[in-house]
Amino acid sequence: MNLEILQWTGYIASIIIALSMMVNSIVKFRWLNMTGALVLAIYGFMINAIPVGILDTIIVIVDVYYLLMIYTKKEIFEILEIRAENLYLIRFLEFHNEGIQRQSPGFVYKPDMNTVSFFILRNMSVAGLFLAHREQENVLRVGLDYVIPEYRDFKNGRFVYYRLREKFIRTGYIKVVAEGNSKNYVKYLTKLGFTPDAKGLYSKMLENSLES
Repeated sequence: MNLEILQWTGYIASIIIALSMMVNSIVKFRWLNMTGALVLAIYGFMINAIPVGILDTIIVIVDVYYLLMIYTKKEIFEILEIRAENLYLIRFLEFHNEGIQRQSPGFVYKPDMNTVSFFILRNMSVAGLFLAHREQENVLRVGLDYVIPEYRDFKNGRFVYYRLREKFIRTGYIKVVAEGNSKNYVKYLTKLGFTPDAKGLYSKMLENSLES
C-alpha cells in the first residue's frame, strides 16, 4: 500500500473526528464521529495497528447504536403557548440572541406583533421558539422560528408546519410566509416545503400541505 495514501487516510480520519467535536447537533456529531472512526479503523487495520482498528470499530458500533436510537425513538412534541411579556421568553431571546441573529439578521422582538407565540417542547424540554402574527386576515407571517442547536434535525419544523397545520387552518390561516434571511434558514424552509415568491419571501400553503 502506498505510504502517502496511508498517511492521508489517517489525516482524513483525524480531521473528521475533530470536526465532529465542533458541531452542536447530537445527530451531526454521531454521523461525523462514526464516519471518522470508520476511516480510522480502516487505517488501523491497514497499518496492522490492530488495537486501533478494534477500538475504532467499537466506536462505530456505538455510534450506529445511538443513531438507531435517535431515529427510532418516539418523541413527544407539544407546544407551550406564552404571553408576550413572559419572563422566560425574554430571557430565552437574550440567551440565544447570537444564534438568532445568525439565522434572522436584524430580528427585533416586538411583543405587540405576537398573535401566535409558543415554545416547542420535545419530551418536555424546550427545543425551540415560534413567534408569528396575522397578516392580511388569513396569512401567518413568521417573525421567528428558532430551534436550539441540539435539536436541528427538521423534526421541530415538521411538527410546526405539518402536525399543527389543522390548528392553524381552524384559526383561519391558509398560508404561512417567512423571510429567508440566511442561507441555513432558506435551506430549512425549502426542506419544509416553502417556495420563494415574487416579493422575495418564502411561502407555504397550509390547505394543500401534506407531510412527505
